[in-house]
Amino acid sequence: MADNLPSEFDVVVIGTGLPESIIASACSRSGQRVLHVDSRNYYGGNWASFSFSGLLSWIKENQEKTDVRDDSEDWRKLILETEEAISLNKKDNTIQHVEDVCYASQDLAEDVKEAGALPKLPAFGASDTSEAAQESEKECLPVESQSLGTESCEISPESVTCNDPESMTERKDAEMTSERENLCNATFDQSALETGKTENVSTAEATALDPKKITYTQIVKEGRRFNIDLVSKLLYSRGLLIDLLTKSNVSRYAEFKNVTRILAFQEGRVEQVPCSRADVFNSKKLTMVEKRMLMKFLTFCLDYEQHPDEYQDYKECTFSEYLKTQKLTSNLQHFILHSIAMVSEVDSDTIDGLKATKHFLQCLGRYGNTPFLFPLYGQGEIPQCFCRMCAVFGGIYCLRHSVQCLVVDKESGRCKALIDHFGQRINANYFVVEDSYLSEKTCTNVCYRQISRAVLITDQSILKTDSDQQISILTVPPVERGQPAVRIIELCSSTMTCMKNTYLVHFTCSSTKTAKEDLEPVVQKLFSLNAEAERETENGGGLEKPRVLWAVYFNMRDSSGIDRNSYDCLPSNVYVCSGPDCALGNDYAVKQAETLFQEMFPKEEFCPPPPNPEDIIYDGDGAQPEDPGFSSSSNTKTEPSPKEISDEDSCKVSEEHHKE
Repeated sequence: MADNLPSEFDVVVIGTGLPESIIASACSRSGQRVLHVDSRNYYGGNWASFSFSGLLSWIKENQEKTDVRDDSEDWRKLILETEEAISLNKKDNTIQHVEDVCYASQDLAEDVKEAGALPKLPAFGASDTSEAAQESEKECLPVESQSLGTESCEISPESVTCNDPESMTERKDAEMTSERENLCNATFDQSALETGKTENVSTAEATALDPKKITYTQIVKEGRRFNIDLVSKLLYSRGLLIDLLTKSNVSRYAEFKNVTRILAFQEGRVEQVPCSRADVFNSKKLTMVEKRMLMKFLTFCLDYEQHPDEYQDYKECTFSEYLKTQKLTSNLQHFILHSIAMVSEVDSDTIDGLKATKHFLQCLGRYGNTPFLFPLYGQGEIPQCFCRMCAVFGGIYCLRHSVQCLVVDKESGRCKALIDHFGQRINANYFVVEDSYLSEKTCTNVCYRQISRAVLITDQSILKTDSDQQISILTVPPVERGQPAVRIIELCSSTMTCMKNTYLVHFTCSSTKTAKEDLEPVVQKLFSLNAEAERETENGGGLEKPRVLWAVYFNMRDSSGIDRNSYDCLPSNVYVCSGPDCALGNDYAVKQAETLFQEMFPKEEFCPPPPNPEDIIYDGDGAQPEDPGFSSSSNTKTEPSPKEISDEDSCKVSEEHHKE
């Protein structure tokens, strides 16, 4: 039961964001006793994904923020004379300026029940009522022993489904044939990253809706089809997160799709950027001379370190100024700066640009024709995958479980325990706390940045093609020099993030004003905000602008890059994890998680691979495991190309909470 937890742990993690979840899984995997709590009633914190009705509840909660008054001071009686308390936040202050706008027809919308909305908490972290306590007990995992062992998390054949939904025969064969099942289990780390070619379409979703007549009522009714991310990111196919997912075998808990195209916004038009060699030479947008220029420059970027003379004189210049010296046309300079390197025009120097371009090129071809992957059901799946790994190795989870304070020993200056909202004192050696839980007193000297975010539901793609199942990334350059560029990620229904015949469009940039002031001008360039009027055309050329059906704007705190010394009176064994940053990838979160883990356990390996069943020797069994066929001199495993990973080998673990 949640109000009767064990009183001794090695590590307590507060917050279920991505870095905290990675740390929790790494600690649990290394044999530590882990308690992972969150005062929210959902996983992920600011990394979470919501259904449409869940997002409406989140919006309402953040628009109606009220001060949480802790009338009960009983917990203070548990503090001894030799101890002092560091109070934690009871409300979330990381989200501001939340504004949602509905542009679609709202006929009969008030009569539609928003099924599946998140239950409203009394306030952030406030769970003193008996009802909240009972809900907290239900969320604590697992029910009986508070610890999920490896045996209880074995994957049954029924829970494994092949990635190709068109072939039901193959799916049944996979369930009934043990040999096929073993094949799926043996190839989880790579097959989970196989990009699906078809959409998992249910009977209800298969009913075609007229995109011209999508109403707010229909969006609400199909709200379970949406998985809307609070933070918009992609995974580089050779990035730190993909490496960690495959190394730790956490990839078996998720499935990914390849981003299908990279777009550019130039002269008021959206056009596709050629990335691979084949794309470059097949492009009709570039002249033959431009194709040769581009290939020559990209080839140089792949091994630019071997040719320092080419860029030595421009180290102090911005990457944009360096490109102007490379005999590239303005068209190519725009593509490279904003769609390949994706770096700032004024803040990134030559080395930064060359590194980013090289990283982009190295990621091409591993799992598709672009460098990026997107997790099905949204970015919020990734923290939950690591939470699941933590639970498999014995971690205990409690949502709706707030913490009143950290207890610090005055003599040693170390944190020795926490006191939760039940008044229970829980001792631990290390404490990992997400930044938003720290009080204003602790963060007096901390200077935060802000991220401007917008999420749109639209009726058409930004750039229409023969296929309506496109996942696109687009960078819109700033109008004025010095302003931040706006990153746009457009998701189709095959990503399981929106209903059929709609698109989910994420806008992200560093904040200069409120999110709506920063992003609405860009929205108006690309979309029509009047869903009921006749379609607008771009530049009189007859190109129809997609219509926005619904939108939400909000500012999110960026707590990345903050020095530990900025926090006031922080005990040495309390480690702070930041929220999402503004970057496209997840490298910062992975680096932070690994750094903090190594500070706590310097002799332990960070998220090691799970043991191979063939290498396990049971007591009394003197037989040596058979040689799996790998040479001892080979340190690397040949990586299959996307073509070598067949559809029948691409398996995933079905998550029931998506279908409920």
